[in-house]
Amino acid sequence: MSEYLVIVESPAKAKTIEKYLGKKYKVKASMGHVRDLPRSQMGVDVENEFNPKYITIRGKGPVLKELKTAAKKAKKIYLAADPDREGEAIAWHLAHTLDVDTASDCRVVFNEITKDAIKESFKHPRPINMNLVDAQQARRILDRLVGYNISPLLWKKVKKGLSAGRVQSVAVRLIIDREKEIKAFIPEEYWTIKTEFAKGKDLFEASFFSLDGEKVKLSNEEQVNEILAKINGNEFKVTNVTKKERKRNPAVPFTTSSLQQEAARKLNFRAKKTMMLAQQLYEGIEIGKEGTTGLITYMRTDSTRISDIAKEEAREYITGQYGKDYTVQEERKEKKQTNAQDAHEAIRPTSVLRDPAFMKEYLSRDQLRLYKLIWERFVASQMAPAIMDTMSVDLENSGVLFRANGSKIKFAGFMKVYVEGTDDTEEEKEKFLPVLEEGDKALSKDIDKKQHFTQPPPRYTEARLVRTLEELGIGRPSTFAPTLDTIQKRGYVALDNKRFIPTELGEIVLELILEFFPEILNVDFTAKMERDLDDIEDGKIAWVHVIDDFYKDFEGNLEKAEAEMEKVEIKDEPAGEDCENCGSPMVFKMGRYGKFMACSNFPDCRNTKAIVKEIGVKCPNCHEGNIIERKSKKKRIFYGCDRYPECEFISWDKPLPRKCPKCDNFLVEKKLKKGNQVQCVECDYKEVAQS
Repeated sequence: MSEYLVIVESPAKAKTIEKYLGKKYKVKASMGHVRDLPRSQMGVDVENEFNPKYITIRGKGPVLKELKTAAKKAKKIYLAADPDREGEAIAWHLAHTLDVDTASDCRVVFNEITKDAIKESFKHPRPINMNLVDAQQARRILDRLVGYNISPLLWKKVKKGLSAGRVQSVAVRLIIDREKEIKAFIPEEYWTIKTEFAKGKDLFEASFFSLDGEKVKLSNEEQVNEILAKINGNEFKVTNVTKKERKRNPAVPFTTSSLQQEAARKLNFRAKKTMMLAQQLYEGIEIGKEGTTGLITYMRTDSTRISDIAKEEAREYITGQYGKDYTVQEERKEKKQTNAQDAHEAIRPTSVLRDPAFMKEYLSRDQLRLYKLIWERFVASQMAPAIMDTMSVDLENSGVLFRANGSKIKFAGFMKVYVEGTDDTEEEKEKFLPVLEEGDKALSKDIDKKQHFTQPPPRYTEARLVRTLEELGIGRPSTFAPTLDTIQKRGYVALDNKRFIPTELGEIVLELILEFFPEILNVDFTAKMERDLDDIEDGKIAWVHVIDDFYKDFEGNLEKAEAEMEKVEIKDEPAGEDCENCGSPMVFKMGRYGKFMACSNFPDCRNTKAIVKEIGVKCPNCHEGNIIERKSKKKRIFYGCDRYPECEFISWDKPLPRKCPKCDNFLVEKKLKKGNQVQCVECDYKEVAQS
């Protein structure tokens, strides 16, 4: 008989931990929360200090019955849910359900699921931290008060199925405000002058910098032509050469936010997918003779802190693999974010010795890609800085000065392993300059003058929105992915070319909330609420006071909204064609998976059809049908014949309406990281796609 019962959240974790603890321990999973507020009612007594009414979650009866049976047989019960507010609350609910004394040493926490970490954590059990529980409870009650009061209003006044929440409403506001900025943006004309210089056989590029020692803003072509007219011949003199050595430090290890951002940039992963894969790596993967092993530390964290043991192991590995010069020689002082809880370590591999090459046979393709990203980022963070040789060269002719900037890697340092990505569409290219000294001559070749227009601020990608929410102090590591998922499911925003655009529904809902509940959409208010929750966790303030302060104003706004909010009718957009079944006009509707066409005579006629987007290309297979844009189950765009299933032509690359000049087969446009490319499906013909 097992003497000790350990309760964790997931079966995968239970299997791993039971292996480490031995025969005296029985490890079972609660499958997340076992109690929560009821779904059918508010469940919060606003007249009695916001006392919550918790009930057993539907479907959790059999799980609880199994846990209670095991608890009766155990000498001691350990509650080992995740090491965060949510985990602490799960442990507290389990303690109440199983009659465990919350003040006893019943709580066990660990940051990684490895043998040493698990065994060490069981040497230091502690009571349940009620400050953590209260912080989670305050967030849950706050979100319930907002959601269960505003959402029914939106159902009555706009349409059923809508919801409102503190964090999601602010996220929608950011997206809509950005769209307004884009629409209001007035582009300004500007020009650039670039030229290629030749120094002997070496070629390099330089840009116009100044005229007669003064910087000039090139606003029109007339100015540009005046400057070019001053240049006498094509010989330029090198007037200044500045050489410097610059250090470049590696990025710090991943937090939840930075992992989601980098996985979006480098792996094209959605935030939800990143967290799902990270959960799998944390809970454990079957690795040969080692068995099920946790591969990364806890993936919900806002800290960049690393344990001394992990640092030492990484530095020994780096010295062995790359040499002592590549190992960081002095401790880096990391700047802690002002709103970071710093409760856990950064996300890192549990052992740096399990490198991606070794793990390849044990992980799925996507698991490996994410693990490799985490492993490389961590290893690079413990490596020496890169050293760059930079060079700036001024070339002058008749007072017209061009400047060329270049750099080259003198010592790769951390860049040998990993370089952080950016949100910029154009990759940073390293520019090399030939050996140049003051007094040297260089010949300009073709001078290229170009007209440009300033661009509006970019729409939010998932990565950019997560970063903005974090910078504003909105939400916490565990909330980013669910928030992005919710605002899309509710139809408030949509993704277009991986960038968020607001829908008409999103704009209507936001306008109503802004009118009657302005504090919900106030960024500073929402950020302050997050800080208040942190203060509850630190024991500085009682959770009831925080909720009470919020509810005083909220209740008044709610009464006003009930009385004054007008009903909004969202008219369906005509689709421009009639229903083939009954002849009524077809309209566009917004569904769970995006827009579709439906008959306006619903419910008498239930005809629906997908929106077909033709690309103006005849099918190269059957030569009868037209190629249309389709979406796979995973929402990836592909192209197929509209005569399917008679014609089964499909292509991931976009077919073009012209044939290959070399072999007369059809051409496709292939998307590459460095711009699109036109290529033949049969021969080796290629060309750069026109933007």
